[in-house]
Amino acid sequence: MSSSNESYRKRIEKIRGLYVIVDPEATRGRDVIEIAKASLLGGASVIQLRDKTRDKGEILDVARRIRELCDRHDALFIVNDDADIALLSEAHGLHVGQTDLPVGEARRVLSPEQIIGRSNNGTAEALESEGQGADYLAVGAVFSTTTMGKSGRTAVGAEMIRNVKQAVTAPVVAIGGINAANIAEVASAGADCICVVSAVTFADDPARAASELVELIEGAR
Repeated sequence: MSSSNESYRKRIEKIRGLYVIVDPEATRGRDVIEIAKASLLGGASVIQLRDKTRDKGEILDVARRIRELCDRHDALFIVNDDADIALLSEAHGLHVGQTDLPVGEARRVLSPEQIIGRSNNGTAEALESEGQGADYLAVGAVFSTTTMGKSGRTAVGAEMIRNVKQAVTAPVVAIGGINAANIAEVASAGADCICVVSAVTFADDPARAASELVELIEGAR
């Protein structure tokens, strides 16, 4: 097995535990790099950078700094939407939505060891994404949420996570409205990895919030 293939496989295997999205519009005005660092100190396994506001040059600098933090903590760093930023920052992967670049097209931009995740609202979309070659499947919104402009998305419930897990082989990442009160239910439904935003990024102490969520995930399993 080539080193790039081995690195690629190891990255997919790291899609587990707590996945935190950091977005400058969802940090209560705090620096996304600091929120990412706190999340990692709390035990997050994956950090995704989402930024719809800044110029790409600035996003690239932030991406490179968060990637270095993730390397230090043996965590994955994922870039949202921008394949060019993912490539140039040497991110571990890229995350795309249903209306972003198709997985196959994004793959042409990225290096061989970089992984790709795709958002899905249910089993049919998850199967389509897996068919396109997505390395992990984000499913949600599990519960209703207003974070990052997702208030119009219909909640699919934790049972959908169980349904998708039975239908696919790729790791499943649950997302949407997940917090300390319901994360155990999602973990029990079989999610390989659980993604949060406000439950960590809005917290007074993001490191402690992340740590508590990690404990709840592990306890539910």
